[in-house]
Amino acid sequence: MENPLTPEVLADPVALTRALVDIESVSLNEKAIADCVEQVLRAVPHLTTHRYGNTVMARTELGRAQRVVLAGHLDTVPLNGNFPSSMRGDLMYGCGTSDMKSGVAYALHLAVTLPDPRYDVTYFFYEGEEIEQKYNGLYLVAEAYPEWLQADFAVLLEPTYGIVEAGCQGTMRAVVTTLGERAHAARSWHGVNAIHGAGEVLRRLATYEARRVTIDGCAYREGMNAVRISGGVAGNVVPDRCEIEVNYRFAPDRDPVAAEAHLREVFDGFALTVTDVAAGARPGLDAPAAQEFLAAVGAAPIGKLGWTDVARFAAMGIPALNFGPGDPNLAHHKDEHVEISKIRDGAATLHRWLALA
Repeated sequence: MENPLTPEVLADPVALTRALVDIESVSLNEKAIADCVEQVLRAVPHLTTHRYGNTVMARTELGRAQRVVLAGHLDTVPLNGNFPSSMRGDLMYGCGTSDMKSGVAYALHLAVTLPDPRYDVTYFFYEGEEIEQKYNGLYLVAEAYPEWLQADFAVLLEPTYGIVEAGCQGTMRAVVTTLGERAHAARSWHGVNAIHGAGEVLRRLATYEARRVTIDGCAYREGMNAVRISGGVAGNVVPDRCEIEVNYRFAPDRDPVAAEAHLREVFDGFALTVTDVAAGARPGLDAPAAQEFLAAVGAAPIGKLGWTDVARFAAMGIPALNFGPGDPNLAHHKDEHVEISKIRDGAATLHRWLALA
């Protein structure tokens, strides 16, 4: 197809957002949008561009004292009657408008229009963020080309409604198992009902008091919830096994070892198996580039309630923040949208931060 990312579109973050939204890129189907982005970046003389799978990365090599990263994922969740984009007053509707093609537009606009930034900049336009880690473009780049991720500071252009969201929560999934003894339902007293035994697990969850933590002035609230339950053998059998899947979102002052220890404390007396975990990230506000970025934004940061790829950079010792125009509360919704004014304000903020005085 003819590349819709024309020079006129690239010059305007709003038009660029809409053009990106109108290239369908549900996870595992990012090739078309990656092709368009790659074609644009390879034509920019001040960038060195490389592609790995459907992740496109480009960087300046100006010999600056510091390097920063701007990163945004190209994929979206499945379409839900919200493609292509549409406009209603100051709002742009469509799949990916908030999460996070408006953020991607920031990075692509700056990559093309800002040849002489105050820092060296590495730009990532990556695949597979909305699905399992094995597909995540940053994860794959870290395995194959770790030198591309090296930087002094990173900004993930996730939806934050124009506010800096620092760090992120960790996330852990575990299965709590209750055991019983099978019996005929007509003679249930000869058995032990494992589903009934799950009541105590659910009671502990229902009465759980979420911890609140403030780190570097940013508040994080933890959460623990049952997200799936399964059990039962047949309509006339007392079940001998029930599994409750629990999702635990933990503050970044806890590492995965401490998070698992807390889960085991909460469900003491029950079998528990951790099935998935991703560490959180502390705010990382002390880095000089982060301080300059906060000054450009002009508003106090808040803690990120959720997990994002800032954790990948934090694990490498690179401080990272989340910043984007979209409203995170609208991500993945059928009526997902972004405010035009937020796109323009955020683009101006990033330009103010990166442009030489």
